[in-house]
Amino acid sequence: MKSTALMPQKTFKIRIKKSTVIDVIAALFILLFVYTALSKITNITQFESVLNRSPLIENKAPLVAWGLPMIEFFVAGLLFIPSTRKLGLYSSLVLMILFTSYIGYMMVFVPTLPCSCGGVLSMMSWKQHLIFNLAFTILAFVSIILGRKKKERT
Repeated sequence: MKSTALMPQKTFKIRIKKSTVIDVIAALFILLFVYTALSKITNITQFESVLNRSPLIENKAPLVAWGLPMIEFFVAGLLFIPSTRKLGLYSSLVLMILFTSYIGYMMVFVPTLPCSCGGVLSMMSWKQHLIFNLAFTILAFVSIILGRKKKERT
């Protein structure tokens, strides 16, 4: 009988391409932006009503209520097309920084206002939403860094 101590151990390494990670992150953003945009548009009256009560947006509520979902759809489109994905990832990062900043502001100055986000996200507390947005902000940043490193090596 052979001893297993003398036999080389086979190790399994999972190699994930950077481009695959970027594609997965882009897909997550596409799902996020399309889902939230559809949720906002299907409940546009409620969305605009909540925005009207936000001290940062109240004067521009109708514009934001329609413009934000359109921007989310546009960025999702950028992410979907491989030749515009890089611009879509940068746009995602900017949107997530803006959304996260807005949530931080609301937590400090207007914590009782309901979330103006769509769908399941509207059920999150402000703190949960802040953590969720920070995670997506980090994902956008990671995808951009991975994309840059990929370019530098070629």
